[in-house]
Amino acid sequence: MIPARFEYHSPASVEEALKLLGLHGDGAKLLAGGHSLIPELKLRLQSIDHLIDLGRIASLRSIKEAGGKIAIGAMTTHHAVATSDVVRGKCALLAECASMIGDIQVRNRGTIGGSLSHADPAADYPAAILALEAEIEATSAKGKRTLAADGFFVDMLQTALQAGEIITEVRVAAIPKGTGAVYQKVPQPASGFAIVGVAAVVTLDGGKISRARVGVTGAAVKAFRAKATEAALIGKAPDEATLAKAAAAATNGMEMSGDIFASSEYRAHLVRVYTKRALAEAVKRAKG
Repeated sequence: MIPARFEYHSPASVEEALKLLGLHGDGAKLLAGGHSLIPELKLRLQSIDHLIDLGRIASLRSIKEAGGKIAIGAMTTHHAVATSDVVRGKCALLAECASMIGDIQVRNRGTIGGSLSHADPAADYPAAILALEAEIEATSAKGKRTLAADGFFVDMLQTALQAGEIITEVRVAAIPKGTGAVYQKVPQPASGFAIVGVAAVVTLDGGKISRARVGVTGAAVKAFRAKATEAALIGKAPDEATLAKAAAAATNGMEMSGDIFASSEYRAHLVRVYTKRALAEAVKRAKG
């Protein structure tokens, strides 16, 4: 299929992109990696007047340590995140997650900012971003604001971003000693999307769990934190019975999605199983 006609723009800076976005309003769309938008345009599921390609904005492609955190530019590719020495050394969970996205072509073109702003409920990054309690920097003509990962994913393909905002940076804290983190998923065989994906971050102190964060993707209309699971772990020894009981609460308060790949009941089962597995591996890594 051939998309309907639109005007193509290739700004060289964030400021230029924001100016174009403000000028053309609802008739404009931002292009990052393009894995979702381009097929939608080709199939004419979307029709736009202006396409603003962020690909030339060099300032959005970077990975650096800043303010005690790892700052990742929004146009940084999945491959760059997966292979970065900084990310692998300081926040291996995010690198692990990025390495499991799609296939090599997708990882070399897709971007972290594009994935988060699209908010596909089966995308991999959201689980890791939630478990790591990342900060998402949004920039508009009015300036910058920082959004917490918890609360960023609002509904199916909906985020807390406001009109006229562009994700410019994602920041995660380094994983400290005594903390284990992991991402595990059940991939859809053809696309690699998560039928269910679970990220777990567990901190041990004196043989007990002092902190736990669990992010789940692929299971509902949006990625979510398994907060009942987290609460059930605090102050407990990380034995099998404790992990199993906590994992059983992973779907509390959430309605699971059902489709041709997995029924809602089966997804709920997978969430509980993979939450337990992810927690067990995170505990193992925390122990070193």
